[in-house]
Amino acid sequence: MTYSIDLSGRVALITGASSGLGAQFARTLASAGAAVILASRRIEKLKELRSIIDAEGGDAHVIELDVTDHASIKSAVAHAETEVGSIDILINNSGVSTTQRLQEVSPEDYDFMFDTNVKGAFFVAQEVGKRMLARSKGSAPGSFTGGRIVNIASMAGLRVLPQIGVYCMSKAAVIQMTKAMALEWGKFGINVNALCPGYIDTEINHHHWQTEAGQKLVQMLPRKRVGQPKDLDAMLVTLCSDQSHFINGAVIAADDGFGI
Repeated sequence: MTYSIDLSGRVALITGASSGLGAQFARTLASAGAAVILASRRIEKLKELRSIIDAEGGDAHVIELDVTDHASIKSAVAHAETEVGSIDILINNSGVSTTQRLQEVSPEDYDFMFDTNVKGAFFVAQEVGKRMLARSKGSAPGSFTGGRIVNIASMAGLRVLPQIGVYCMSKAAVIQMTKAMALEWGKFGINVNALCPGYIDTEINHHHWQTEAGQKLVQMLPRKRVGQPKDLDAMLVTLCSDQSHFINGAVIAADDGFGI
């Protein structure tokens, strides 16, 4: 017996799509049949990713988006829906971090993380959510009522880790944000869930795993390994599908057991 999930006819907006998990998420949803809208500040990187997805037979579009700029959020979402169609799926993925002890955190450092990880994530979800709500209430056109929002949090939002305390705080806020949205919007068929990845090997941190400090960390992990971006594919696609209609407000750890 085989089982597959088909997202054909769905439109997915992925923020922070220019690299790392965002790029993987975009390729995964495109391979599942969704039309993907690639959003970030780095337009040239998005164009490279679009070419890759096109070559793989997918349907990808590029939108410039700065999640720390409210006007940019409103403009990007409006542009995306005009160019591609109503957004059915949001992968709220933009995120930043710094590594420092709490006593070293400046107001600028704090704002850097919270403006992107919390404020930016909230207002992107709000802007997309408003449009999903309007379709669900019948006050806006669209072939699909309801929606799927996946907020990318972190296992650091569930377990405090040294030297990234403010990042942990911001991702904990994303988890509570997810639950609040799920509570208010669930009745309209909009499912909002949080995916909390553990340590994942991406181009941003790949070199770290080869260092002495990186290897020391790996040896502390339950199965002494870091994940690959593709390890999140199955859960992501499930959360974006019609089959996830009974999953709302879930906080799902994908960390290989690190949070146990």
